[in-house]
Amino acid sequence: MIRPVRVVSRVLVAVALAMSFLVGSSTSAHATVYAQIEGTGSTWSELILQQWIADVDANGMKVVYTGGGSTKGRKDFSQDSTDFAISEIPYQGTDERGQSDSSNGREFAYLPIVAGGTAFTYQLKIGNKLVRNLRLSGETLAKIFTNKITDWSDPAIAKDNNGRKFPSLPIIPVVRSDGSGTTAQFTTWMDHQYPGTWRPYFGQSGLTSYYPKKGDRMVSQAGSDQVMNTIKGFAGNGMIGYVEYSYPINADYPVVKVENKAGYFVEPTQYNTAVALTKAKINQDKKSQLYLTQILDGVYNNADPRSYPISSYSYMILPTGADDSRMSTAKRQTLADFMYYSLCSGQTKAGAYGYSSLPLNLVQAGFQQLAKLKKADPKVNLTNRDVRSCNNPTFDGKNLNRNVLADKAPQPAACDKSGAGPCGTPTGTNKPSTDDDTTGGGGKATGGTAGGTPGGGATGAADAGGAAAGTDAPPAAVDPETGAVAAAGGTTTATSSDEIYADPTELAASRTSDDRTFGWLAVLELLALVLVPGLYVVSMRRRRPQIGPRP
Repeated sequence: MIRPVRVVSRVLVAVALAMSFLVGSSTSAHATVYAQIEGTGSTWSELILQQWIADVDANGMKVVYTGGGSTKGRKDFSQDSTDFAISEIPYQGTDERGQSDSSNGREFAYLPIVAGGTAFTYQLKIGNKLVRNLRLSGETLAKIFTNKITDWSDPAIAKDNNGRKFPSLPIIPVVRSDGSGTTAQFTTWMDHQYPGTWRPYFGQSGLTSYYPKKGDRMVSQAGSDQVMNTIKGFAGNGMIGYVEYSYPINADYPVVKVENKAGYFVEPTQYNTAVALTKAKINQDKKSQLYLTQILDGVYNNADPRSYPISSYSYMILPTGADDSRMSTAKRQTLADFMYYSLCSGQTKAGAYGYSSLPLNLVQAGFQQLAKLKKADPKVNLTNRDVRSCNNPTFDGKNLNRNVLADKAPQPAACDKSGAGPCGTPTGTNKPSTDDDTTGGGGKATGGTAGGTPGGGATGAADAGGAAAGTDAPPAAVDPETGAVAAAGGTTTATSSDEIYADPTELAASRTSDDRTFGWLAVLELLALVLVPGLYVVSMRRRRPQIGPRP
């Protein structure tokens, strides 16, 4: 008879041997050695970057990232203080202050990492209720941030909102105090689209990473998170500022619907951003240091009704020198594998976070940039890096030239058209505004009867009760304080569950061999956890001294 103690011992030995064999097989299969990498820079793209960092940590990749602004990121990289940087704009050579803005001779390449829209979040209350459906034209925004429009009761704001009037309340613009890529993108847009407004205020033409704070009312804060926290704070009524769309999404806070070239007011959902960036021009000169950088003039003037005009990309500044003093094979491998995940499966999370996934051409180009790591160090492993197996929501496996996000982006609601509306649904919900849902509640766009002035307003595609425009059905009431479409009796209608919104599918980023190895390892660990304690208890019971004579 085999004693239970021996059974336990044999099980433990068998499990240990099996686990060590599989772990050994895994190590020999990859022989992947990682080393911690560190970066600084953009807060515009920091939220999605931190999510990617958390995702790869389980695979043994240690990535440390600190914001501080794009300018800081570029400077830290040039001083060999970091392994990589994140920035919304390239090195300028000489910045607007006449200071050097270059890599200081350190070899690098630009690598697009994610797309997104610069949003304008605000706090504006009427009767202690937060207005969540504000609309502003580009011209009005430019005048607000250059102190030409200083009160929420300004007629230009009422005009953007189809006659809806707001209280006499000072406008307090919140801008960035640090060197910011978000500021650079915003001021580039103003310089291109409204030079007559921007340049006299700035005192020169062009962009700036340091917003020129003028006047007593304007407030400056360091980092996107501080801008967001200031606006939503207890003293924030009347404030408006610019951040990446992910920040108000995370804070459940409204954003301005910005008027596009087609005359529709839209917010920067992943779909509207994807549509806008189909008109982005990308530098295709592989011999140029500016290869893959963006030219956004076509984005600003994209005539598609779905387009969000202030959309752009963010970039990693990737070290490519063979003799880079901070780089080792292990660090380059970490960079390569981290960015492989970020460009592929990591992009599935972009939309939920308020960003937009990269299109195929930029992912392919990103792979080419990562190949420079292997050129610098042949020991870097870049096998099995095929864009066709890249889990990215913009890709169509049967037609790689198709941008799925842009193709399926819904048309805006009729009440988003200039001269109609405004729609009675809240912004900042990360859901597109369409006519398909006419409930008027729960963050869904409504085609409902709009209008903010008593007894007036244009009619959208359908009223809150679902009656088509042009019928004799009575129009739905609109809350004069919040702009929300109300059902009969004055109550706001409930949320529809039929949402025109595609939640991205989260896909694993591990390699096939990882799945096989660690899948079996998990099974063995589970068996050990279940079986061993039970066998141990049985053995201990058998070993207890018995009271009384043995039979």
